[in-house]
Amino acid sequence: MFLFTFKNSYQVMVLAQIKPRLIILLLSASLFTFCSSCVNTKKAIYFNNIQDAELVVDDVPLEPLIRPNDLLNITVSSLNPEASEVFNKPSISQATYAGITPTTTQSTGYLVSQEGFIQFPILGNIKVEGLTKKALKDQLTKTLLDRKLLVDPVVDIRYLNFRVAVMGEVAHPTVVTVPSEKISLLEALALAGDLTIYARRDNVMLIRENNGKRIIKRIDLNSSSILTSPYYYLRSNDIVYVEPNKSRVASTGRATQWLPVVFSVLSFGIIAVDRINR
Repeated sequence: MFLFTFKNSYQVMVLAQIKPRLIILLLSASLFTFCSSCVNTKKAIYFNNIQDAELVVDDVPLEPLIRPNDLLNITVSSLNPEASEVFNKPSISQATYAGITPTTTQSTGYLVSQEGFIQFPILGNIKVEGLTKKALKDQLTKTLLDRKLLVDPVVDIRYLNFRVAVMGEVAHPTVVTVPSEKISLLEALALAGDLTIYARRDNVMLIRENNGKRIIKRIDLNSSSILTSPYYYLRSNDIVYVEPNKSRVASTGRATQWLPVVFSVLSFGIIAVDRINR
């Protein structure tokens, strides 16, 4: 009887020592998680310095120049549909992507070669690199008229590979295809599910290739200056990278280092309690 009482008393003493430690560990882990998730709300708000205003926007040429590897959709029509049909047979097909979800729609078009040419029916090799869509449209129209291939031809040209990539601290990193060939930075971020609470809104990186150069531009979404910036509208093949803030980096680093230790200690405590209760 004495031994039984002594054993039970010993268990009570051990449990009394272990339970407070477990509680402290759980509270510490909760406090750590709460503190690491704290973010400056001012930095999480778009355009926090803007008031009601009418902003003057400079006219920026949005039409890009045709480059190698561009995929063009060129359609030709005229008063004679049968004569026009021969000019509407593109050379390749390619799967397209719409929004953030890939589709299986097949898009056909003319792929610009590395030398800057496309192979157009009857007209043969045409140099298109460095031209705008309007310039190419005028050139094709003039050639068809000069060679008397069609009467009153109407040429329409569209990009099939106008897309931008959004990556980093957004809800859904993605490549966005833009059928309208016009998209703003804010629209691209919205299609990617918007920035997370851990994103740096004051230092969004835009990577753009132009005339053989790779341009890197830092954009502050906390400032209203983006609304009048020449980088407000994106161009084909632009890359938008959203950096994580210090809270995300710090919390990820601390969690990686301490979570295994916390779980190990908790596991040891649970095993110890289970062994004593047997």
